[in-house]
Amino acid sequence: MNNYNKKWFLLIILSVIWGSSFILIKKGLDQLSPIQLGSLRIIFTSIVIILFSYKSLIKIKKEKWKWIVITAYVGTFFPVYLVGFGQSEIDSGLASILTTLTPISTLVIGIFFFNLFFTKKQIVGLSVGLIGTFLLLYEGSLNSEVNIFFAVFIVITTIGYGTSVNLIKTYLTDIPPAAVTAGIFLSILPPAILILIFSDFNSLNFSSQDVINSIIYILILSIFSSAIAQTIFNIFVKIASPLFASAVTYTMPVIAILWAVLDGEELTVKQYFASAVILFGVYLVNQREKIT
Repeated sequence: MNNYNKKWFLLIILSVIWGSSFILIKKGLDQLSPIQLGSLRIIFTSIVIILFSYKSLIKIKKEKWKWIVITAYVGTFFPVYLVGFGQSEIDSGLASILTTLTPISTLVIGIFFFNLFFTKKQIVGLSVGLIGTFLLLYEGSLNSEVNIFFAVFIVITTIGYGTSVNLIKTYLTDIPPAAVTAGIFLSILPPAILILIFSDFNSLNFSSQDVINSIIYILILSIFSSAIAQTIFNIFVKIASPLFASAVTYTMPVIAILWAVLDGEELTVKQYFASAVILFGVYLVNQREKIT
């Protein structure tokens, strides 16, 4: 399979996996706090990845560990917890739509910190995407059942994702994807364990099926959306530009909203309109790369 076909194949796979993660997080939060959910997600994922990829760690050169650790905390550790806090108060469908800002964050961070080339069309796309975000947040603020402040947590995660894409593309493409993923989760495993210990996790009623179900949802989330998807994404970044790699957020909301609707969530017409504005902005941001 050539790189062109491989890019699109990986894009579709990641969209399906990550698009399904929002409903799994929602189900996990039914009985777990955002702190507990985030910690369990990191611990479960770390166990799976390190178990199968620990030998690849020797391929990480000493001077590369600095970038592994920075990428780990900026692009995985903090976003995992922030997404949990965000989805504790907003619907999974809305959270997935806000995540579409990732390509815009990737562009902005790339321009200011990684000397990324940009075009006028991309700047227009950036502006359009931001307008759509403000519209979406404004519409959410009019809904008394939604604490729109928590949507900001999701927006912040896109900055973390955008930064990590640029870091991986700039400093870590010479390292096998499995090694990068193993290094990332090895770096964030110790603090995740400590946080879980002090999160009153032991006070949960483990005889309750609801609690067990929430933990199972997070286990599924960890294996597929974190362990498998993170490794696939690191392969993806190696063969695609930062902007195209972040374009997984194009199709991811389609899967997420489908799950959300099946779970009884509803979006208003204005929210759909704002979402379309954001996606159009993301489309313009990605116009630099010819996908032919």
